[in-house]
Amino acid sequence: MQIFHRSTNTISKVSIFGAVFAVALLLGLFDKINRSSWMTQAHVTREQPIQFSHERHVAGNGLDCRYCHSSVEQSPFAGIPPTKTCMNCHSQIFSTSPYLEPVRASYRSGRSIEWVRVHDLPDFAYFDHSIHVNKGVGCTTCHGPVDRMPLMWQEQSLQMSWCIDCHRQPEAYVRPRDAVFRVDYVPPANQLALGRRLVAEYGIQPQANLTSCSTCHR
Repeated sequence: MQIFHRSTNTISKVSIFGAVFAVALLLGLFDKINRSSWMTQAHVTREQPIQFSHERHVAGNGLDCRYCHSSVEQSPFAGIPPTKTCMNCHSQIFSTSPYLEPVRASYRSGRSIEWVRVHDLPDFAYFDHSIHVNKGVGCTTCHGPVDRMPLMWQEQSLQMSWCIDCHRQPEAYVRPRDAVFRVDYVPPANQLALGRRLVAEYGIQPQANLTSCSTCHR
């Protein structure tokens, strides 16, 4: 005697395939959300206590990154400029502007300006600015076109997959050391050939070392 109707087999198969499809759809949706700006904060401008424009200072005034971020070549941290660095110019330029009163107040009191951090890596990820710039990784490779940012935003996702892409194929990203701080640098047509030469010249470690967990998670 047949207990189940013949259509049960069809319904079972449809249910199984439907469940698999639903799980795949949910995983894909989760991955999409996880990579979105809503999660990574990429391309989200950050309001600062002072209306500081990288576009004005870099593109307009021609300031080199190292003028403000003076420790980037020797330290794991790029460094936030002290108020005195701002006052080197603004004691003469826009010296009475109401927009710059927080700068003048900071200079008078000796209290640091509380800037809002834009690039904030997790505490379990170790990143050293100096090793990257000295190995030919340009500022704009990670920070984007800062010379076109009236307000600063995070250009990249900063997710591990983004870091790993570069560590797996550094020759696709490295540039000559004298171009590291150039915001107008454009990779040449022979980037991979140039990159392979620079990888050898700069002593960049093999991929196995660069992608080892302990390289970034210490």
